[in-house]
Amino acid sequence: MNSVLLSIILVPIVEIYLFIKIGSQIGALSTILLIFLTAITGILYARYEGLNSLRSGFSQLIKNEIPAYEMISGAAIAFAAFLLIIPGFATDLVGFLIIFPLTRKLLFKKIAKKFEENNLKKKDFIEGEFEDIKDNDDRKI
Repeated sequence: MNSVLLSIILVPIVEIYLFIKIGSQIGALSTILLIFLTAITGILYARYEGLNSLRSGFSQLIKNEIPAYEMISGAAIAFAAFLLIIPGFATDLVGFLIIFPLTRKLLFKKIAKKFEENNLKKKDFIEGEFEDIKDNDDRKI
């Protein structure tokens, strides 16, 4: 089964389960307030981290360097903000993990390592050049 389809099915199930469990422990109104609090806190922190990433990217451009990490970081922050806006505790947890710089760097290192391993495995070919030889050419073997 496709992982995107599986996540579309499983994420709401996990969120509903967590709503029921946490709501039964702290109450319905407290659960709703906690959801709004995490969403507002996440959006404000995402804005702060996004502006830091943008500022860092501009400083990289001024130094004539490519702001690759800042671009990837900005996209990750936008995705984290999206996760924080979605009501739920599991998406909030993942969003906060992505939005904090320390855990974001750890995630990037893990993903980069996985891509490097995949690139090393894909080099099962020999690079070379070829030249078409005509039928009546003396170099033909």
